[in-house]
Amino acid sequence: MTKPKLWTKDFISVSSSNFFLFLTFYILLVTLPSYALDELHTSATEAGLMTTIFLLSAIISRPLAGQWLEHAGNKKVLLTALILFAVAAPLYLIPKTVIGFLAIRLLHGIGFGMATTAVGAIVADIIPTARRGEGMGYFVLSTNMAMVLGPFVGLMTIQQWGAKAMFILSIAIAIGALLTGLSVKIAKPEQDNQIEVLSSFSIRGLFEASAVPIAIVGSFLAIVYSALLSFVSIYAVEIHVENVASLFFVVYAVVLLISRPFTGKWLDRYGPNVISYPCIVLFAIGMFVLSQSSGAVTFLIAAGLIGLGWGTLFPTFQTIAIQNAEPRKRGLATATFLSIYDIGIALGSLFVGMVAAKMDYSTLYFLCTFYVLIGAILFYFLHTKKKAAAEKSTNSQHTKVQEIR
Repeated sequence: MTKPKLWTKDFISVSSSNFFLFLTFYILLVTLPSYALDELHTSATEAGLMTTIFLLSAIISRPLAGQWLEHAGNKKVLLTALILFAVAAPLYLIPKTVIGFLAIRLLHGIGFGMATTAVGAIVADIIPTARRGEGMGYFVLSTNMAMVLGPFVGLMTIQQWGAKAMFILSIAIAIGALLTGLSVKIAKPEQDNQIEVLSSFSIRGLFEASAVPIAIVGSFLAIVYSALLSFVSIYAVEIHVENVASLFFVVYAVVLLISRPFTGKWLDRYGPNVISYPCIVLFAIGMFVLSQSSGAVTFLIAAGLIGLGWGTLFPTFQTIAIQNAEPRKRGLATATFLSIYDIGIALGSLFVGMVAAKMDYSTLYFLCTFYVLIGAILFYFLHTKKKAAAEKSTNSQHTKVQEIR
């Protein structure tokens, strides 16, 4: 039997748009705080607000975008979001005060939240159902590649050519996100009436209930991931391997790239349980190896294990969220999953920072090992057990129908 085609023009275009969105995000994520400190002479707290405001606006805008996707259709939301994202990028060249930058970050975050929700919903419709696990894995890989390249490109640009060049580069990449998004062909929505959209607005409609359980699991584990994003470079200095600190997420991404063709196909063939439990264990082992690292080799081995573990879990959880929702609610399910996941990242940065102030990073990452394993228990109760109960109920109903006949 011939497999349905995955690598279509639309799939490549929407993945490219996602890559450019996150590349812009990561370039600005690592450069704006230092720019605020060095050029605007702000406090560390005000510099940190550059990221906080952006993430909060993205988190708030996603549920709204998800409901809009359900009623107005993917194309309208995608184009509006990408235009907003691209228009906000040149504005960074204007302000000379922190307040001005925070206002732009708020606007940019809204565009980012809406756009990433839209591309996530669109790619779920584009990917053939039989290859959804594999396709979502490759799609999320575009985010991982941006995570690796963004900080490197951003820091190199601002150090070599200055902040203005960095902002101009961000503008070019944001335009790239818009152009690749424009090339995606999307069927017209059944409902395209703005009045109807507004009249049907509801708070309950901002979230897709079927996506909440797996989103909670993802958010729970994302707290550990945020500990890596925030502090792994500092930990590298602590254990005297700062010379390879920049390679941590490179190794993470390379392992993902090598493993993705296999893990995605296994998800489609065997289901999420067969993939998720081993990957949670690999994630935990990776955190343990990291906590015990005393040299570059074990430090990078930990990166590979974490990449294979968490790097596989994230697209798996997002696939579950999409598959559990009705087709017309995939956009809302994507928004729900990403919003709750981002809350985990945001809270993780705060809570882990507070805990890190009380202990060394080796102990912190050692404790994260057991925290990740608790995630397996959470996954069992919020997904495996609930799924089994639902299937049992469905089979029981089918049996009763057959008996009546």
